[in-house]
Amino acid sequence: MANKSTFEEELERTGKLVYTNVGDSMMPLVRQDKDLLIIEKKPEGRLKKYDVPLYRRDSGQYVLHRILKVRDQDYVICGDNRWKREYGITDRHIIGVLTGIVRDGRTVSVNDKGYRLYVHLWCGLYYLRAPFTAIGMKINRLRRKRKRHET
Repeated sequence: MANKSTFEEELERTGKLVYTNVGDSMMPLVRQDKDLLIIEKKPEGRLKKYDVPLYRRDSGQYVLHRILKVRDQDYVICGDNRWKREYGITDRHIIGVLTGIVRDGRTVSVNDKGYRLYVHLWCGLYYLRAPFTAIGMKINRLRRKRKRHET
């Protein structure tokens, strides 16, 4: 049986973590089970608006979401495919930061012009996008519920 390590242990050992994600909270940027995420150790100091940290909630759950606002003591964070913002994530929660995505064999850096354009458009339209995302999530929840009752 292969040794398993936590994300923290892997980042400490190699300085980099490459994995596929589970979940759709960062769609359309990250496609579940298709794209590879490149995470590097958290840099010294505070992260910036639009950085995508890998953090561990107090519950132990790992999450990869985008910083929408940097506050004095914490960050306001939200997945690209979510509408609810998360508060209270501090530097102690953050274990790494997204530096690139491997999509269809091509590595896209977070410094790439196309990536940066996506971020500014996607996040800049948050207030227009959020209500539609919320409605879409409710519709999908109702569909799943109805489908369970049909079987």
